[in-house]
Amino acid sequence: MNKQNIAGLMLCCAPLYACNSTEEKQEPQKPNVIYILADDLGYGDIEPYGQEIIKTPYLTEMANEGMLFRQHYAGSTVSAPSRGSLMTGLHTGHSQIRGNKEIAPEGQQPMEGDTYTIGKMMQNAGYATGLFGKWGLGYPESPSIPSKMGFDEFYGYNCQRQAHSYYPEHLWKNEEMIILEGNQNGERNTYSQELIHQEALQFIRDHKDEPFFAMLTYTLPHAELNLPHDSIYHIYEDMFEETPYTQGGYHDSEKPRASFAAMVSLLDKYVGEVMQELKELGIDDNTIVIFTSDNGPHMEGGADPDFFNSNGPLRGFKRDLYEGGIRVPMIVRYPNHIKAGTTTDHVSAFWDIMPTLADLIHTTLPADATTDGISFLPTLLNKGKQREHPYLYWEFHEGGGRLALREGDWKMVVLNAKTPEKEVAELYNLADDLGETNNLADEKPDRTKEMYEKMRSLRTESDIFPFYPN
Repeated sequence: MNKQNIAGLMLCCAPLYACNSTEEKQEPQKPNVIYILADDLGYGDIEPYGQEIIKTPYLTEMANEGMLFRQHYAGSTVSAPSRGSLMTGLHTGHSQIRGNKEIAPEGQQPMEGDTYTIGKMMQNAGYATGLFGKWGLGYPESPSIPSKMGFDEFYGYNCQRQAHSYYPEHLWKNEEMIILEGNQNGERNTYSQELIHQEALQFIRDHKDEPFFAMLTYTLPHAELNLPHDSIYHIYEDMFEETPYTQGGYHDSEKPRASFAAMVSLLDKYVGEVMQELKELGIDDNTIVIFTSDNGPHMEGGADPDFFNSNGPLRGFKRDLYEGGIRVPMIVRYPNHIKAGTTTDHVSAFWDIMPTLADLIHTTLPADATTDGISFLPTLLNKGKQREHPYLYWEFHEGGGRLALREGDWKMVVLNAKTPEKEVAELYNLADDLGETNNLADEKPDRTKEMYEKMRSLRTESDIFPFYPN
């Protein structure tokens, strides 16, 4: 992707003519924001983070042109609470959505209608807003659908459960159900990700002359290992010796490793096409692009994260609160603003995105909109003093209940947290033990007790997602 430089000529007034000295200077347009959220992409699944099998040249280019975060965390270890944290700027001890709670026949537990979201913030600041991909934070006609949560345009899956299939019978365009005729009665002719990607590109084109905020929440490489057998798939088709996945639950895959690798490379291709579109439209230098994932790598549908080293040097996968379940890749690119080819160890999380964007576009949150986040704009722009988190907190309601607290280099994980007599508290020092293999809880009883007591104080109880009995 070669960068095109477009030169402009400024014509000054000649001496024979009078210049208009009262002409007002135009304010520079606010920066466009594109936030790309992969689904179940592990810390080690892309080349900039050490992946050695799957090819991701465009994400490598993005990292070379921007900033790579080595200590960025998702909102949770599964989809809905992670996205809820991103949308509201709150960790899972304060947010409304703290788990995957399904609603029949389509959708998940909604947020309350007056919830302040990142979409509403950008909309109120004069941005055209769009979300393309998976929502998973409400059900159709609930108070919590994209059009009521700050997004002018939406195209994709309302329901994360239906997003398990890449060939669904319908998608949603705003509040209209779009029937995909090619996928009726078990047919599989219309690939959802391509439709979603093209809608996202069109939104960018339509709003190139005004500030826009686009969230591209592709479902790649989540769950069902399936995609068109195109040129990308054929790169990997004969690369691995593998057994077909036939355990049910998702559509079976003849070559699950090849399918997974191709899905990650397809996601990379989409990122490259977004970058190319920005360059062709001449808005590349005024657009900040953020790429990340909603949680750690999954093991569903025949996925093999051990084979691909999907969590890199980290322990754990999706549904764990070990680092592998919640530490995710994040690359940020903003030409002529972020120094190219930089990396940072600044510790950040999904709940920081709202205050960071507020700083970027010079807006303030309403007085009644609280956030657990800290803007990391000083790190991005290398300007000003960067505040640091005193702690990061997570809670997860499946698997007997799990809690995690990071405080400096210290990390506590509590298992079986919903059953006090079965609770197990583990303590790790991430500076010395990134893989969380050496539990120091018995060696450091004072620190273990201190962090455990703090962890219990960092949450409010939820009627929808109760944690402690009575």
